[in-house]
This record gives sequence, structure tokens and C-alpha cells, in this order.
Amino acid sequence: MEELIQKLRKFAEERDWDQFHSPKNLVMALSVEVSEIVEHFQWLTPEQSQELSPDKLSELKDEIGDVLIYLIRLADKLGIDPINAALEKIEKNGKKYPVVRVKGKSLKYTEY
Repeated sequence: MEELIQKLRKFAEERDWDQFHSPKNLVMALSVEVSEIVEHFQWLTPEQSQELSPDKLSELKDEIGDVLIYLIRLADKLGIDPINAALEKIEKNGKKYPVVRVKGKSLKYTEY
């Protein structure tokens, strides 16, 4: 992760893009990229979404890369370790969604 963060910092620095990478702008760009992923799945059935063509998977790979890049840049700008944040969130979710109460169910924690 640290290597990727450093590469992204260098990439932005070499292009003098840091001036544009405010948290606000990064969140907006992240939202756009996530929407581009959503667009690939719009109108597909659940079954179709699991059987994507190689071309579609290639396009999605690029969009997922964009999302990860913007998410890492945002976390870096805010001083958040994204791996640690994810691990802490899994721990919190484990408490909100105990296996004995939610296994096989899609209920939100406020619904049980």
C-alpha cells in the first residue's frame, strides 16, 4: 500500500496536480468514477452481472483502478491509513452484525 501511495504522490507532483487534489475535489472525482462502474451494471439482471464478457471486465478493471486511485489519494490527503480504516470497519461491522443474528439475512442492524 505504501508503495502505491508514494507512486500516486509522485505522479500528481510531477504533473503539478496536487493543487487540484483537495479532499472535496477527490471526493467528487471518486463519485464520478464509482458512477462509471454503476453504469456498466445498469439494466443487467443479477445473473447477467455475474457473467460479464472479457471486454466488459477489461473496462471495469480500468474503472476499479480509477476508484482505488482516487480513494487512496483522498485517504492520503486526510492522513487516513486505508488498510487500517478497513480493518477497523470490519471489526465494527462484526459487532453490529453478529453471525448468530444475521447469517443468511440482508437486514440492516437497525432492523433486528
